[in-house]
Amino acid sequence: MGLKKFFLKKLMKSKLKGQNIPEEQQDKILDVMLKNPELFKKIAQEAQEKMKEGKDQQSAMMEVMQEHQDELKDLMGK
Repeated sequence: MGLKKFFLKKLMKSKLKGQNIPEEQQDKILDVMLKNPELFKKIAQEAQEKMKEGKDQQSAMMEVMQEHQDELKDLMGK
């Protein structure tokens, strides 16, 4: 694992720690994110744009995740 991925994984693990997500689930989430970090960056940016339009965070994320559903399924299937 490269140094960049190592630090990204540590950062994300610290963010997930307080979310009451089981360790095994945290690892799965991190693995998927590390497969295509650019996709998740794009998803975050699109959600921010929707929030600026007045949507709440949960609605914005759900809408953007739905738009990228096929890409996310591909990542999870790998």
